[in-house]
Amino acid sequence: MGLIHPRDLSAWQDWQDSRHRVRRVARRVRRTGAPSQFVLDLPREGSARVLVALDVTEGPKKQWLLEPLEDLPVAVLSEQPVPDVAAGERVSRAVSADDLNALLPDVGAVLSYGHYLAVGSAAHAFAERTGRAQLVLQHGLLTPYQPPLPPHAHALAWSAADADFWTLGRDDVTAQVVGSQLLAAAAVAPAAAASAEAPLTYLGQLHGAELPRRGLAHAAYGFCRDTGATYRPHPSETDRLSRSQHRVWERRGVTLDRSGTPLRMHPGPVAAAFSTGVLEAAARGVPAFVHYPDPPPWLEEFWARYDMRPWGGEPTPAPSTGTDPTAAIRAAVIDFSGRTSR
Repeated sequence: MGLIHPRDLSAWQDWQDSRHRVRRVARRVRRTGAPSQFVLDLPREGSARVLVALDVTEGPKKQWLLEPLEDLPVAVLSEQPVPDVAAGERVSRAVSADDLNALLPDVGAVLSYGHYLAVGSAAHAFAERTGRAQLVLQHGLLTPYQPPLPPHAHALAWSAADADFWTLGRDDVTAQVVGSQLLAAAAVAPAAAASAEAPLTYLGQLHGAELPRRGLAHAAYGFCRDTGATYRPHPSETDRLSRSQHRVWERRGVTLDRSGTPLRMHPGPVAAAFSTGVLEAAARGVPAFVHYPDPPPWLEEFWARYDMRPWGGEPTPAPSTGTDPTAAIRAAVIDFSGRTSR
């Protein structure tokens, strides 16, 4: 099984919007008011060799794109100015997507998380019309509802299984394994006191579009009720419906973890429907499980691909993280930036 929408980005966006009313409204706005200007951040001296598309401008997802290239001459495209986006003397300017051709004559490759948001879309359109190499970095676990890769892209995947899954049904894309920066970081910072006797926590995913909200809520509440586990809301669970659900559960005796403590510091066992946090915990040596009653076939295949173990048996084994994902990403970008057919 591969992606539901292996090629058609518009079909994927329509599916994504159909899952949430707010997204449907936002999509209508995007269709009529896509950004006409971006911020392009460049080295003050010399020419950029790589263009990084930053749809996410803070947190680890920003770091994962920029860290492998920290001593390379990179240009960074974003919707808003990003302070200290890269090392060295920099200069920023407002640009349109059409300006990129003239401003980036020496860029050989684009690096992004894909072309499904505004900045990535502009960067990959530039690469497509000018023959630059296009690299897309995997930043989370892949479900069949993953957005498709851009045309002619090269995927930088966590594993061989992910590379095969991501590119299935495409004859215009390629992939290689670079490992996971997230899981590599988790593996080198093991939990100080991981214990099966520590408090059990269920990782919330009410925001997830891949499974029905009712099913996600049923799985979470049933697990917490039956095991006494604490429920840890996902950071995205701030909408009115989620907050209402939280209050109902608390009235029914479920404890919510509102501490805000980073998951990487949580020592006790965790469970979730399909959260990346399960593998992150397993990489740290924390017992980690999956739980979702009557899982659909795609979810069972997803669990198998990542060797995630259901609650009630042996915990999920520590995943392979790759020898040095940061170095592997850097090497791939340097290699592909010299292959462009400009």
